Amino acid sequence: MTEPKSLQEAIVYFSNPNNCIDYLAIRRWPDGKVVCPTCGCETVKFSEKRRTWTCAKHHTKREFSIKIGTVMEDSPIPLDKWLTATWMVTNCKNGISSYEIARDVKVTQKSAWFMLHRIRLAMRDNFFGSKLGGEVEVDETFIGGKARNMHVSERKRRITGTGGKDKTAVVAILERGGKVRASVVPNRRRKVLQDEVRKHVTAGAALYTDALMSYEGLAGEYAHQVVDHATQYVDGRVHTNGLENFWSLLKRGISGTYVSVEPFHLFRYLDEQMFRFNNRKDLDDKGRFDLTVSQLVGKRLTYAELTGKVGETIH
Repeated sequence: MTEPKSLQEAIVYFSNPNNCIDYLAIRRWPDGKVVCPTCGCETVKFSEKRRTWTCAKHHTKREFSIKIGTVMEDSPIPLDKWLTATWMVTNCKNGISSYEIARDVKVTQKSAWFMLHRIRLAMRDNFFGSKLGGEVEVDETFIGGKARNMHVSERKRRITGTGGKDKTAVVAILERGGKVRASVVPNRRRKVLQDEVRKHVTAGAALYTDALMSYEGLAGEYAHQVVDHATQYVDGRVHTNGLENFWSLLKRGISGTYVSVEPFHLFRYLDEQMFRFNNRKDLDDKGRFDLTVSQLVGKRLTYAELTGKVGETIH
């Protein structure tokens, strides 16, 4: 059976547990040599009955499954549900909520929420120290749940002022024809924003921003040009419309799909939206799914880490 190219085909294909293991194994060990994740030994034996491998060397955890060493480790949820959920979150343009995942793959909403955050971890781009160049747009915005979408008790807890007081600042940097990078920042002050620009943009690049005063002083390091949104949004090549597109997609997902996002988790939703935005042209649905699956290995997120309860004693 050929590998799936659509969600419908994926559901049918991954309903066979052996297909799930083969699909993941090929991407985890492209050369065909299965390696023990504990000791690195290549002498392993596969058990058809248990669908696990056993290392020839005697040590703890010598028996391992395809989930070991991935974001799926220690999860009792079957692979078919994991892979179906992964397909959905990597390819749904506006994101997909934990309630939708829970209904579609038949898990609890709490389990679906945990799954989604672990899949988002696999979607993260680490950038590997590279910088953006050429023509670069920089813009910032505030993210926060809309008051009209909140229950009155939640509104009182989260909204204590006007403007951006109870919202989270996010800055994004886009290389035209390339990728976008977005990150949560403590505020929109000059040092914070300019440090982000220097961290991600090559010196000498053409830099386009709006007229926010925090960007003043970058002209000495970059070919910095400003478009004043009070009078116009485009001045020849000088505009931030690429990032306006990114903000639109991000806020549509947060306000429409997720309704409200806790600031503590916002960076994970940025990872998700950046992944889809950066791979929207070069990859199709299968390509984006393959890329996410190839990044499942070597990442781990426990429930305690996710909820900020690391080190707490559970009674």
